Amino acid sequence: MITLKQLNTLPKKEGFTHLQQCCASGAWVNKMLKERPFKSERELINIATKIWYDQCIIKDFKQAFLGHPKIGDIESLKEKYASTLQWAGDEQSKISEADMETIEALAKANELYEKKFGYIFIVSASGKSAEEMLAIIGSRLKHNEADEIYLAMNEQHKITTIRLIKLIEGFKQLTDLNSQITTHILDTSLGIPAKNVVSTLKAKQKDEWKPICVGATNTEGRILDLLPVGKVLQPGIYKMEFQTSNYFKRNDINGFYPEIAIQFEITDNTHYHIPLLISPFGYSTYRGS
Repeated sequence: MITLKQLNTLPKKEGFTHLQQCCASGAWVNKMLKERPFKSERELINIATKIWYDQCIIKDFKQAFLGHPKIGDIESLKEKYASTLQWAGDEQSKISEADMETIEALAKANELYEKKFGYIFIVSASGKSAEEMLAIIGSRLKHNEADEIYLAMNEQHKITTIRLIKLIEGFKQLTDLNSQITTHILDTSLGIPAKNVVSTLKAKQKDEWKPICVGATNTEGRILDLLPVGKVLQPGIYKMEFQTSNYFKRNDINGFYPEIAIQFEITDNTHYHIPLLISPFGYSTYRGS
């Protein structure tokens, strides 16, 4: 951990080494170094986000992906990326809690993913169970290559911001560093949160709905990190799609709605919470807080 002042004043080589721990894209790191000095931690996040989304291209995304071990396979890149090994291990620590059947299914899904897209499955694994990640990868395997690369780059930036927060002292004081879009699903028929429900945020582009981010609800029925910290959506119409079919099947419920889609409008850069109340034969939603 270093201070923001130290990051601003370190020689280029040392600064590169620290930032490369957060994102392995050389282009992103070099552009970040050119932006020094950063006036505040918040400005650091905002600039990191702007560079990633506005100034980096697909080859930069794929270079960043190389800095990660496969989910559940921490040792695979131990020598090449030793500096990020401990952080990656912490981020994937919940993998060890899963049963062998889930681990094997996740490993198989990773193989299928890499074969289809040509790079490893990238997901912000912090706080996620193996079951959640298995649900997410199952959904993302259905995408085409053009859509999936941008979902992966969104996940990469989630990881980058998490690591920037770990790198720089003082971030713990910024309590409002959250996703602009969150959701919470409650099963009103059972009176419990609906966990492991895959939810996809989509935007309309040229009369076609394109996926932006994919998440799965945690044990509390929540997705709190759908968008990367610092990423603000443009005003417009968006859609949340909830894949409820698998949830109902897991709970031996004969559900009437296999998928629920909710359109909503974003008009500013404030937080938008999209809660969902479900039962086998009905659902409701509202703008939460």
